Formats: sequence, C-alpha cells, structure tokens
Amino acid sequence: MEGLFITFEGGEGAGKTTVVQQLAQLLQQEGHDVLITREPGGIRIAEQIRNIILHPGHTEMDARTEALLYAAARRQHLVEKILPALNAGKIVLCDRFIDSSLAYQGHARGIGIDEVLTINHFATGGMMPDVTLFLDVAPEIGLKRIYENNEREKNRLDLETRQFHEKVYEGYKQVLKRFPERIKRVDATLPFSRVLDDVFSIVQHYVNEKR
Repeated sequence: MEGLFITFEGGEGAGKTTVVQQLAQLLQQEGHDVLITREPGGIRIAEQIRNIILHPGHTEMDARTEALLYAAARRQHLVEKILPALNAGKIVLCDRFIDSSLAYQGHARGIGIDEVLTINHFATGGMMPDVTLFLDVAPEIGLKRIYENNEREKNRLDLETRQFHEKVYEGYKQVLKRFPERIKRVDATLPFSRVLDDVFSIVQHYVNEKR
C-alpha cells in the first residue's frame, strides 16, 4: 500500500491527541504500519522551534514571525519525518498541519488565509494531506476541557482571550469551506467512543482506496 497522510485539526481541547493515539492502535491491530507525529514539533529542530513559539513568556512575538516559525518547523518536519514515512508506505497520523496555520495565524491573527497559505505552500512544496479530520467543538467547551485537565501542557496559546479562540473557530469554518473534499468534519462533542468510531470509519475508507 502507498503511504497515507492523515492530519487532525481543531481548536484547543478538541481531543485530537487522544483520538490520534486510539486510532493508531486500531490501525495497528489491522496490521498497518503507523507513525504518530505532531506540529509544531515531531523532530529535534522543529521541537526547538515549538518551544520558541509556545513559550508562555514570549508574549511579544509578532504575528508574522509566528506564522514564519510555524512554516519553518513544518518544512523540516515534512522532509525529515513525514515524507520518508510515506515513501516507506506508512500511515502518518499528524496532530495539526497547514490548516492550523490558516485558522490561527491566517484568520485569528488577521494576516490573511491566502497569505499564510502562500507561505506554507513554499514551505511544503505544495504538499497537502490525503484527508484531514476536523474535530468540531465550540471554543467554550474546548477551553473548559483544558482548564479541567491538569496534566495537559499549558502554552502561550492558552493565555489568549476567549475572543481569539472564537476567531480560530471561525477560521476553521472558512478553511472547511475552502477544502470541502479534503476536510471531513467530526462532531467532537459526542461521547469519545462515538467520536473514535466516526474517525475510524472515515480513515478506513481512505485506507481501502489506497490498497
């Protein structure tokens, strides 16, 4: 089977990390070779950039600096980890990719979705996921989950206002309209077992297509 590139998107507290981990187990039980990774990060250089971007003390960071750092981390992550895994026929599950930049920096930061898309097309050489699952949860619910989870990593984005996270949500809605064939919406307010079932069903369709 050819490699399959699957990304997961959503606002803070959407449950992406848990879904990715559980989905990987289901796919591995079916005999698939699965790689889990995340953005920003996934490799040494990109993790260092992640620390710069998300450090709670870096509140003076300019929006365009932030967008460029995300794109730089994405480039290194892609060439060093994602592409080799896809070339080896693996299923790559990535927690965030280009769509996060479009929603967070493009819309919520006010840079512009087209402008951020251009930056990222340069960074990735136009590489896009085979399918993206958007875990849809309203900001108030997602943020409530974050504040109730004491084990979750707290970062600079958690310091943003409720209004910022609502803009991120609006941004994702615009991105969904722009890429309706690639992005599949999943209701992340449902019980976790139902969310996982919905995700697994969508992913199985793409796995079968690749066979």
